[in-house]
Amino acid sequence: MKYSDKAPKIVIVGRTNVGKSTLFNRLVEEQKSLVSAIPGTTRDRLEADCIWRAQVIRLVDTGGLDVNRQDEIEKNIELQAKIAIKEADLLLFVVDAQSGLQPEDRELAKLLQKTNKPLIVVANKADNTKLRASVQEPEWYKWSLGTPLALSAKRGVGAGDLLDVIFEKLTEAGTPPVEISEITSTRVAVIGKPNVGKSTLLNSMLGEQRFISADKDHTTREPNDTMINVGGKDYTLIDTAGIRKMARVRASEGKLETSGVDRTLRAVKKADVVLFVIDISKEIKTQDKFLGGELAEAGASVIIIANKWDKIPGKETGTINEYEDYIRALMPMLSYCPIVFTDAVSGKRVSGLFEVIDKVFASRFTQLDGNETRKFISQAILKHKPSKGRGISHPKIKYFVQTGINPPTFKLGLKQSRKDALNISYIRFLKNILREAYDFEGTPIRIHVHAKKKTHTT
Repeated sequence: MKYSDKAPKIVIVGRTNVGKSTLFNRLVEEQKSLVSAIPGTTRDRLEADCIWRAQVIRLVDTGGLDVNRQDEIEKNIELQAKIAIKEADLLLFVVDAQSGLQPEDRELAKLLQKTNKPLIVVANKADNTKLRASVQEPEWYKWSLGTPLALSAKRGVGAGDLLDVIFEKLTEAGTPPVEISEITSTRVAVIGKPNVGKSTLLNSMLGEQRFISADKDHTTREPNDTMINVGGKDYTLIDTAGIRKMARVRASEGKLETSGVDRTLRAVKKADVVLFVIDISKEIKTQDKFLGGELAEAGASVIIIANKWDKIPGKETGTINEYEDYIRALMPMLSYCPIVFTDAVSGKRVSGLFEVIDKVFASRFTQLDGNETRKFISQAILKHKPSKGRGISHPKIKYFVQTGINPPTFKLGLKQSRKDALNISYIRFLKNILREAYDFEGTPIRIHVHAKKKTHTT
């Protein structure tokens, strides 16, 4: 998926061997579940969309200045200048914290200052505390380029801080990063067993809109998908009409027949957000619970639609809470999902559904930097020590880092040599308090446990 048409462009510049490509790869690697590098028009440039905290920027890696070849330096500087002036919304001027500021850096700095572009000096290769502290010395401020930001692209230390500063400066300059939901169509699938009101809900969602947008360039759509525009944002409603032909539950096996299930799963895989419709006026059945389990297994971002709310008699102030508890009790696998009570026929509560869709979609891209994950796991251990699984020794956690988004994915490292040394209940505990501390509403959280590698002696 390519977002670069609207996303602000950040150009990485610097002399040869200061770690520009390492920095580029580090920032892109943080978003590897969604972003892939796209070769530019020349072999000296590489571009990729970078997603950070559900917002998008465009990164451009440029070739370095070969200061040892005087016949080429003028050409290289000219190329760098053209890229910076014509394309950049912000410049990352990368220098080497280990070798310090060099004469070649000064020449490039003069050139970049003339562009009047927002600029951040990145002191790369600051691989230890001493080097990071040295970047605060007066030497680094003599060119009036602002406060340098020290980091280690190789180790990943400071990458999240850099992205935060980039986003802040872009906002100050009037070219802020764009929300994912603003620059791509959010794909919404409506699923549920027969006769729960899926088609009525879809029609109600369409009826709330002033217009239905036509086909747009760069938008992949199936023939029966419908795109609508709400508040300037595009949504593609995925046609799941075939699901209504799903077979009944086999009483003997308690499982759904295969007819219709494949259609459901295809729709789920295509969707960014799934609206899981149930008929709240009737008892939640095995088929509802089966579909809920399939959604959880697929790692879908889900909103539970408790439809036909108007048919509930004698509603009082606490009735909605009672029904929410009822749904939670029968569908614990979707405990992370918000519940919206609707009357699709009259359209009640349907208009506010798009706001919930946006929130759940953004939650799928929630990201925590290294400092946040370290602080989180330290507090979690203080609150509840890791529960013992199998093995003799009590489990000890070595690290906890976020490794991906869409959905949010974390890696938990143990000091033990077996993963089952940690009780599975502790993973559930971590997921629960992650949701309490951060915005993960509607999206699953994945935590992969890694054991210490065994060493073999010969």
